[in-house]
Amino acid sequence: MTQIKICGITRLEDALVAIDLGVGALGFNFYPRSPRYISIRKASYILEKLPPFVTKIGVVVDFGPAREVRRLAQVLGLNGIQLHGNESSDLARSLKPCLVLKAFRVTEDFRVTSLQHYPASAILLDGFVAGKFGGTGKTIDWSLARRASRFHRIILSGGLTPGNVSEAIRVARPYAVDVASGVESSPGKKDFRKMRMFVVSVERADREAHS
Repeated sequence: MTQIKICGITRLEDALVAIDLGVGALGFNFYPRSPRYISIRKASYILEKLPPFVTKIGVVVDFGPAREVRRLAQVLGLNGIQLHGNESSDLARSLKPCLVLKAFRVTEDFRVTSLQHYPASAILLDGFVAGKFGGTGKTIDWSLARRASRFHRIILSGGLTPGNVSEAIRVARPYAVDVASGVESSPGKKDFRKMRMFVVSVERADREAHS
């Protein structure tokens, strides 16, 4: 079964609807330059109101030394950290036992073999747009993601929508899919209908894969 993460949560109502739809993981973006940025105070308010058994991921971009990243996770009760900048493998390794996801922006010269030694629980592959870290709405080569799964557990991201996620799963066969802009009415504001359609499309792809 393909796991689903909805990223860029900034409103409690969006988080609760996503959970009701069966989404297993929510992402909270602590990168100040992101249009989906959320303050620690606001994130704390949302997180403390969430039900149990929901995976809560903090998204950071070159946030600082490992002790600061660990403190963020501890203060907010996060289940894991998504490193979305230029973080080294040494930093990722020093965050354990915290769950670590590492995002790689896929450029034209990207090599899937570069993933095999990165110490993360899963690798997120995202579209590359210069100067932006995630939420770009740009798709990647889904067949590349499938090749990458030989070296790591893959979370497919980048330009996914209710309209293309079924095909993306069919081609890439990822462990999970991650969506932000594809289920929004505006940056940081989720569209409940789009979220529902996205989940239905993922479930359809999984049924077809096992039929």
